[in-house]
Amino acid sequence: MPAIGLGTFGSDHVSADQVAAAVEDALAIGYRHIDCASVYGNEARIGEALAAARRFGLRRDELWIVSKLWNDKHSESDVIPSCRQSLADLGLEFLDMYLVHWPFPNFHPPGCAVNSRSPEARPYIHENFMRTWRQMEKLVDLELTRHIGTSNMTVPKLRLLLRDARIPPAVNEMELHPHFQQPELFDFVRANGIEPVGYSPLGSPGRPERDRTPGDTVDLEDPVMVDIARRLGVHPAWVAIRWAVQRGQTPIPFSTNPRNYRANLAAAAGQPLSHADMAAIAGIDRNCRLIKGQVFLWKQGQTWEDLWDLDGAIEQ
Repeated sequence: MPAIGLGTFGSDHVSADQVAAAVEDALAIGYRHIDCASVYGNEARIGEALAAARRFGLRRDELWIVSKLWNDKHSESDVIPSCRQSLADLGLEFLDMYLVHWPFPNFHPPGCAVNSRSPEARPYIHENFMRTWRQMEKLVDLELTRHIGTSNMTVPKLRLLLRDARIPPAVNEMELHPHFQQPELFDFVRANGIEPVGYSPLGSPGRPERDRTPGDTVDLEDPVMVDIARRLGVHPAWVAIRWAVQRGQTPIPFSTNPRNYRANLAAAAGQPLSHADMAAIAGIDRNCRLIKGQVFLWKQGQTWEDLWDLDGAIEQ
């Protein structure tokens, strides 16, 4: 898996055409890892960008393409058809990685308010998740994807999955940035041979308004990040990407701005940060989760913390 990917979640303010144009240009300048998802609503246009890339000489075996199973497709009868639909949209015969996007089978419409709740919402029930996972394993058997993985999981949930899986997850995609380093989960997945893929590696400055809360911090304005960037003559975003790669996680920043995604690629391949700089960044973790997932809550009176098993037990 390439050391950096291009995310394709454009939120509500970036069109599928803009995302596809960014993918095509990113592939032209050296990106090889594209992180997609059916719920983003742009896989068909990304498929056109991938076709264009093949026309300028990129081979399929040079690419690493990821997609994800959305929450309303967790039933046993939906997993394989959902993957096949992503493949059709992307114009591919197989994926390199297919992830369960969230561990909750809770649907909410794109663009809904943060306080939206589905009347059919359910908690994580391991037996049900394993029924979904068995179908994910079949996708590998059918050679529709080379690997399978998880996203937005916790240590308690992963312990159960690793205990029961025939094919364990190859990656866990998770929020990771200097102000949210998730050391316990990070160390757990690495110790179990799971690659941590980090979304929002810059602190998600372009995230939707519904994902903003008063206590959020801004990684790229942290004095430590600013001081390191000033000394090296780079932008703080360069420092965040370089830190992520050097720490041992795979960042997947999203941008449709050519200057930004070119700079992110350069950072991934750039001069390593010093041990002192890495230690300084390790010291600014504020445990500030930005993507809290409130829309996945399943009963009244809950807070977003209930989604993340903070007490070490799975909330039911």
